Amino acid sequence: MSTRVYVALTSSTLADLVASGRLVAPIGAHAVTPTLVGELPGADDEELEYAATYAAADESWDARSGTDLPRRYVVAADVPAATPVADDVTTVRVDSDITMGAVAALHCDLSDLDPDQLEDTELAWFATQEIADLVRNG
Repeated sequence: MSTRVYVALTSSTLADLVASGRLVAPIGAHAVTPTLVGELPGADDEELEYAATYAAADESWDARSGTDLPRRYVVAADVPAATPVADDVTTVRVDSDITMGAVAALHCDLSDLDPDQLEDTELAWFATQEIADLVRNG
């Protein structure tokens, strides 16, 4: 059984993933953890996954450098295991590389944002076969 994780990327780290075909372990990510389930009693699977996705999106925004696009990028991937990080609701550590074959989808902003737009902007979903084109075309 695999674990779905949500990895925060920037435009440059997404380009690196496409070029190399992998993210090298150890990898910080977000996931539905027992702590998250306890924090959101009564939430269904979709609500829990949404919370983990947007925790990764927040991390993506904060990780941008001066050369990155002002957008959030989150890769959803299925990994053999993820270890929850103490004292955090969604953060996990993945101790195996994540290859493009493990990537299930990309969630990202469709256009450049400013901080005032973050709360009101939903991430778009892209299939794995669309990721390379997205990187090429910005």
